[in-house]
Amino acid sequence: MTKKLSLFFIFSIMLLLFSGCVEREISISPQSGLNAWGEETNVNDINISDLDQNLTESETMITEDMDAEKMERIAFPTSEYYRLARTGKGTVKGSIYVKDAYDKKIMGAGTRLYLNPATSYSDQWFRESYLSGYKMEKADSRLFNYLRFTAANSDGKFAFYGVPSGSYYLIGTVKCGTECGFDTPKSIRIATKVSVYGNKIVEKDLARMID
Repeated sequence: MTKKLSLFFIFSIMLLLFSGCVEREISISPQSGLNAWGEETNVNDINISDLDQNLTESETMITEDMDAEKMERIAFPTSEYYRLARTGKGTVKGSIYVKDAYDKKIMGAGTRLYLNPATSYSDQWFRESYLSGYKMEKADSRLFNYLRFTAANSDGKFAFYGVPSGSYYLIGTVKCGTECGFDTPKSIRIATKVSVYGNKIVEKDLARMID
């Protein structure tokens, strides 16, 4: 009798422990990220050719088929991208906006933003396209794997979390129309370079004067 009671007691304890483990396992759910758009983004959501030029949307539609006028990109530097860290603890945050001649800010509410790692490939885009205004050939599709995404809120504020140490081009586009003095809505692309170190928080606004 004592032996049966002992076995029953042991069996009861094991059952209790097993039930507890199952309950804890069921209660665990993936932590939802703060950048929902970035997490849900896939290659079909983004036409990364919008990193190819520094034009308004209307200008892009007019010139997008003029391949002869597009600048040739350097070969995609696989080894450079292979060496990039994929995880990190840094934060990049700020606001995106354009300013008119009276220094009034037009915030980029709901704007999608990118962090593009600084490499010889993105350096060429920044130098030749963003700064010099040349339209470039379509970006290599492999670039998508190394971009980070987020979206600004209704006040134009944005944040990237879990950013690896390194240098990046911070890129976004503000859409505006009559509030910017345009007859029809236009998209104004803005880009700047930022550097991230360890778990530091980098505060950087993405801003540009309206031409």
